[in-house]
Amino acid sequence: MQIVDDNGNPIQEQDSKRVVAGILAIILGCLGVHKFILGYTTEGVIILLISVIGFFITCGLSASAMGVLGLIEGIVYLTKTDEEFIELYQLNKKPWF
Repeated sequence: MQIVDDNGNPIQEQDSKRVVAGILAIILGCLGVHKFILGYTTEGVIILLISVIGFFITCGLSASAMGVLGLIEGIVYLTKTDEEFIELYQLNKKPWF
């Protein structure tokens, strides 16, 4: 099955950001780096602000929560096939999970 973008151009498997986003979500999930990689700037800023500002208010509890969120998202990203990932997260822009 070949996947095409909104303009009808085919998307190659190499264009999938699944592995990069998944690994970054697991390692740096509390900073929202994986969201920026996928083009979800607003969601990335939300995660970053909750982690940084909340770190001082909650003594690191909010950053830990964002880290767990990143871990879950990383696992979800890596368990999808390239086709599913491209369809859900790169074409349809599903921002969370």
